[in-house]
Amino acid sequence: MPIGSHSNHLRTKQSAPIRILLVDDHVLLREGVRAVLATQEDMVVVGEADDGAAAIDAYARVRPDVVLMDLQMAEIQGLEAISAIRANDPQARIIVLTTYSGDARAIKALRAGAVGYLLKATLRKQLLDAIRSVHLGGKHLDAAVATAIATHVLDEPLSERETEVLTLASRGKSNRQIANALTLSEETVKGHMKSIFAKLEAADRTHAVTIAISRGLIEI
Repeated sequence: MPIGSHSNHLRTKQSAPIRILLVDDHVLLREGVRAVLATQEDMVVVGEADDGAAAIDAYARVRPDVVLMDLQMAEIQGLEAISAIRANDPQARIIVLTTYSGDARAIKALRAGAVGYLLKATLRKQLLDAIRSVHLGGKHLDAAVATAIATHVLDEPLSERETEVLTLASRGKSNRQIANALTLSEETVKGHMKSIFAKLEAADRTHAVTIAISRGLIEI
């Protein structure tokens, strides 16, 4: 390609607006984000979806440059949708929009393939920069979330069994009920709870459950 033609091609590519797929089950949030994006000459919303299944279909149909993805939705949730989209297109650029700042939840999203993680409370300040950064191949992580990840990066993780025990505890199950549900002895459950308290630096089971939910270690 002649040099002049190559430079013209680059200008055309750079001037094309960033094509965005907006995924959230709250209509008002989608309307608000769409209104903000409509003020930007270099961005355009090319599709919307209100759950994970619709997001997967919409992505295949419109092939956006950037996806804005909520995590908590009916049917197929955000994490599953991120994994499915990335499986079909490893180059997909997905930014999570969520109310949850927990480090464990953020790490799950990043491992699933997200390249951005924003809290909905900070969208006014960070959304546009995040979209532009991710579109250019970068990553964007909310500062509060990055701090939470750094704070717990050296913590000993809960085992799969400990997570099961704590999940049942969060549902109000006693040690005996947890033991019956998991086919364990009550003493074994007590041992798991003791380990959980130590790992989470929790004073009691209510404290442990609160910490685990806030960090996204368990889902309720």
